[in-house]
Amino acid sequence: MTHTLASAALAAEQKSAEVTDWAGRIGWVVGLLLFVAFVYWLMRQGWKWRGSLQSDLPELPEVPRAPGEAKLTMDGRYHGSTTAGQWLDRIVAHGLGTRSRAELTLTDAGISVVRPGANDFLIPAAALREARLDKGIAGKVLAEGGLLVVTWEHGSTLLDSGFRSDRAAEHTAWVDTLNSMINTTEGIAR
Repeated sequence: MTHTLASAALAAEQKSAEVTDWAGRIGWVVGLLLFVAFVYWLMRQGWKWRGSLQSDLPELPEVPRAPGEAKLTMDGRYHGSTTAGQWLDRIVAHGLGTRSRAELTLTDAGISVVRPGANDFLIPAAALREARLDKGIAGKVLAEGGLLVVTWEHGSTLLDSGFRSDRAAEHTAWVDTLNSMINTTEGIAR
């Protein structure tokens, strides 16, 4: 009986803990949201700073209204441009850093890059330097050969632009055709 009285006394002394400390929880949530907003603001400032450092790049060539007969076409994604040979040095000036869907058309004038929601541009045939299959470019890494990388000269800067087709089997035809065009153009220039 003494044991039962002791248990009853102990149960009466115990109080349930508060379920939620709302002031503390709201404080943590507000602090976390402010931290996330600050980090986002820093990233945005870094993007703008990078763009101002690359302001010496000339405006991108516009896609001609009548580019000529299409040799190849491709639907896929534009993954960005970098300084040639430096796959992590992203170019953001003139919208080249904006990833987007893309429709590529190869003509005698060059490669027309039409991007819904982003700036369209032309890679002139005379500016083409190389085409190759690669596995990554500025924050996007794919399987070996999963990315079509086109090296071209814009102003006095060599750029690598990365594209991925919706049908990866098309990449080889693009590399072969582009390199053939480049070699033919170099032969004429000599």
